[in-house]
Amino acid sequence: MKPEAEGVLQVARLMAVAARTAPKTRGIDDIVVEIIEDKERLREIADKMEEIAEEKGADFFRRDAECLRKSECLVAIGVKSSGPCGLHCGMCGSDCDELEEREVDREFAGPLCGFKLIDLGIALGSAAKIANDLVVDNRLMYTVGVAVRALGLIDADVVIGIPLSATGKNIYFDREG
Repeated sequence: MKPEAEGVLQVARLMAVAARTAPKTRGIDDIVVEIIEDKERLREIADKMEEIAEEKGADFFRRDAECLRKSECLVAIGVKSSGPCGLHCGMCGSDCDELEEREVDREFAGPLCGFKLIDLGIALGSAAKIANDLVVDNRLMYTVGVAVRALGLIDADVVIGIPLSATGKNIYFDREG
């Protein structure tokens, strides 16, 4: 394994630590983290993204699939809600009691307590900061999360993927489309 690839995998593990230790509402940890480094599994996810691109007529899924194919590994971070926080704040557009009665499952499951989504955002930001601080190219991708969840590779209601790469040019920002 090339030294850069080893470094990227070490950073992925540190990103998982950062996501795990990020602050959580009321101290309830509903964050789920998976590191996917198997190249065949990354291709499977990219293939699913292309399938979704066809179904939705959304070329950006195809563009992001090409980025994933070039990636060294993937950190998938999601939230599996154990229920509303009980604050009855209305952030989700409902009340905590009503929130548990409604269920929709499309690309993501919901509705979710708004604070669970904030927790996910903090975990994602903490993980991405680690990658940025350690100069590993990365990008938060909704598209990757949709495919990871559709394939059942992570047990979470909402998932965002963070592919990682260390090459001479940032493959996630220096791209077409």
